[in-house]
Amino acid sequence: MMTTSAVSFGNNFAQCFTKFNTSSSKELSFVTSQLSGLRISFNPSLKSATPIVVSPIIPVLRPFARRVCPFTGKKANRANKVSFSNHKTKKLQFVNLQYKRIWWEAGKRFVKLRLSTKALKTIEKNGLDAVAKKAGVDLRKK
Repeated sequence: MMTTSAVSFGNNFAQCFTKFNTSSSKELSFVTSQLSGLRISFNPSLKSATPIVVSPIIPVLRPFARRVCPFTGKKANRANKVSFSNHKTKKLQFVNLQYKRIWWEAGKRFVKLRLSTKALKTIEKNGLDAVAKKAGVDLRKK
């Protein structure tokens, strides 16, 4: 006997699981998926038991600090590294990002920011509130 069941993954709704029942109802049945080898096991004799999902190890995505200045929008530049023999290889020229504690007058506290040296010069010239407002950065979150 073959039946199809549906499983919801986030916003998608997939109906690709097929269940094969054997003649004896005491055996443990497996449902195999066409999505990345996902196996769902259950015991058909127990009606109230929920299926156990065994999935492959998925790495946890952690947020990381990108090499982009939030105030100026500066990011890495692709350039050629030119040797003496004029052989060109690709390289990245990263932005000069620095961690700085800057006094925020409106919040009456220090704010720790990771910004480029160009943004630091602009903040010294125009003030932190003006530069953050122009860039659309919310300082209350930091």
